[in-house]
Amino acid sequence: MVSPSRGADELTVEKGTNAMLVTDEKDFYKDWLGIPEGPRPPDHYTLLRLVQFEDDEEKIRAHYKKLNAHVRKYATGKYSIQSQEMLNELAKAMLCLTDPERKREYDESLGRVFEEDKSKVGRPLLKNWLREKGYLTREQIREAEEFAEERGLSLRDALVQLKLVDHETAAKGLAVELGLPYVDLSEVEPDWDALRKVPKSVVKRNSILPLFVDDDRVLVACVDEPSYELEDEIRLRFGVPMRGVIASPPQLRRRIDYYYVEQADKLAKSDGDGAAAASRPERSEQSRPGKSSPAPRKRFSQLSPAEQHERRMLGIIMLCWGLAGPVLIDQFVVKPMLPPSLRFGWLPSLTTLLVTPAVFWYVLARYWR
Repeated sequence: MVSPSRGADELTVEKGTNAMLVTDEKDFYKDWLGIPEGPRPPDHYTLLRLVQFEDDEEKIRAHYKKLNAHVRKYATGKYSIQSQEMLNELAKAMLCLTDPERKREYDESLGRVFEEDKSKVGRPLLKNWLREKGYLTREQIREAEEFAEERGLSLRDALVQLKLVDHETAAKGLAVELGLPYVDLSEVEPDWDALRKVPKSVVKRNSILPLFVDDDRVLVACVDEPSYELEDEIRLRFGVPMRGVIASPPQLRRRIDYYYVEQADKLAKSDGDGAAAASRPERSEQSRPGKSSPAPRKRFSQLSPAEQHERRMLGIIMLCWGLAGPVLIDQFVVKPMLPPSLRFGWLPSLTTLLVTPAVFWYVLARYWR
């Protein structure tokens, strides 16, 4: 353990601390999250700015969402790498504290003592959880059960098809019934190394998405409780046990398509010394039979959250310059060249009338679509 001094305060940097988030010049835990000097990395509760041993899952998720949105502000600047590392740490902490089994183990490692009888309380069924939360009435549950039995559906799928609840709510309820955490995949970026270890055929066949390795187990997003066969396969591929987390089926399908179809080239690249890339070197422009066409620009809805934020910021910059640039050119370049009879004060001139509408049309109708 190394304890470098920072002014009058002592910063304890423990083994396993992410070197990108604590440097000689900057402590990102303190600067971004407001965490006071102390052990690094901080425990999950301190990282998510929660009271010690907080048990309210909704509060845990709310804190995570707030901090996630804050850290994403740095995703496109010079601290983009540190931003992604911090986002990963926040996601791992949230998934641990919303997983009943892992949270109990983690709390016990921090010295929490549980009353034995409380640990034996059974988990509520999906239908009971939805009714207790006020999503459904007894009559609606009975209707959904009959619908499911008639069509050979699971209760979750029946509830969604009847439009009694949405996919996300049904997934949250299923997670409670199974004793697994729920994950909103729009807020979590998987580790590319984890994605590369599971081929698309396995991912599609089992409707899963590997996320990352945390605490000597690999977290995998699933639409249902993972089978023993799947757990064995993931264990063989990663060398550590698997822990499932529940995601909504439509969201999971979208993320599978994004990473394994739209980002297939990036996924195929080697994460080591580039052996995979070297095995299929790119041909030079002269050796190609014809001029290759550039890859089509992805639509805004197809981008990852970080890429959407970056495109949104660039679009705002283009709008500002699309307005200010032509006005400055008109006032200080074009108008001085015109005869006095054609100068009309600060009224827009030719450049402003042509360029500004074109820039606004491009950003609003194309770049952000």
